[in-house]
Amino acid sequence: MHTIFLTAAWKNLIMANYEIDPAVLMPYLPAHTELDTFGGKSYVSLVGFLFDKVRIKGIAIPFHTRFPEVNLRFYVKQKGVDGPAKRGVVFISEVVPKPAIAWVANTLYREKYSCCRMKYSADREPGRLLLRYSWKGRGKQYTIASTVSSTTTVIAPGSVEEFIFEHYFGYAGVTKNSTNVYAVEHPRWELFPVLDYQVTGDFKAFYGPAFGFMDQVRPDSVLVAAGSDVLIREKTVLR
Repeated sequence: MHTIFLTAAWKNLIMANYEIDPAVLMPYLPAHTELDTFGGKSYVSLVGFLFDKVRIKGIAIPFHTRFPEVNLRFYVKQKGVDGPAKRGVVFISEVVPKPAIAWVANTLYREKYSCCRMKYSADREPGRLLLRYSWKGRGKQYTIASTVSSTTTVIAPGSVEEFIFEHYFGYAGVTKNSTNVYAVEHPRWELFPVLDYQVTGDFKAFYGPAFGFMDQVRPDSVLVAAGSDVLIREKTVLR
């Protein structure tokens, strides 16, 4: 078993999910992986969540233990491996408000982070929770927000919700022939029923023309998970 790289809590995850033409994702597909689909459909997800209680190899870095993140991700599985054990995600973009985090992730781990001014809020009302992530990038404002019921529900086996959340590896392409793999461990999450949501921004400007369709259509689904403590193990490399 590989040693622990990072521990944290991922909280209040909002995921806006869009069906996408698989051809759009092929340039981002790391070596030794293939697209993972549900009902024959490929998905890309815009995800906002709170990164809390962050420790890297057991060490808490001052002023870098709690911050929001917004990422754009899609779903893959390792080639030649059957079953759920090697199903994971690939990040097209990850936005954080901390420049040091972006620099370390991009330089040492070949991730795709950028640093933007960001805001996060979680406001409670009787029976409801109002969650909001916003950031400013390329001179424009972006938001992913949701109002949810404060009583959680379980994820149904075989559902699209299970497909979206039950991916436990992160894949990051390094070269044409090698890919970093990170194992992620956390309990099965529970969901907040979504009462309302908001997704706004010029995504063509931020993510590129291939993702401009997100400006024109509503998400296929918006899911919100309570989250939990998580553990990420040291990388392995597929060659």
